[in-house]
Amino acid sequence: MDQTTTISITEARKKLFLIAKEVQTPGRSYTLTEKGRPKVTIISFEEYDSLKETIEILTEFPNLKKDMEEAEKAVKTGEYKSWTTLEDLLGREGFVFHDKSSNKYEVSGNVKTKSRKTARKITKG
Repeated sequence: MDQTTTISITEARKKLFLIAKEVQTPGRSYTLTEKGRPKVTIISFEEYDSLKETIEILTEFPNLKKDMEEAEKAVKTGEYKSWTTLEDLLGREGFVFHDKSSNKYEVSGNVKTKSRKTARKITKG
């Protein structure tokens, strides 16, 4: 449950370390007033960062809620969409993936951590 405490900036100055500790609890915030009017709200950095990230995501994907509802409906009804893969997306942009390995079934003593797939741009012309 969200809990906000409203106090004056003068009072907050005296309790700053206590306020900083209390806002670490999720949903806890302080609204500081100046001359009886709200001036600033204090929340934890974690909560601030989360809000900032949420705003960024909603800005980049304005139809996210609708898309999520459609996906949930598709899962419930058994109608699955064919989601775009990274390879499909890069292919539309002119990149092609190819496997550079010559021996697909070679047994080697060396452990290779690098991917054998690479993307390269196809230039037209």
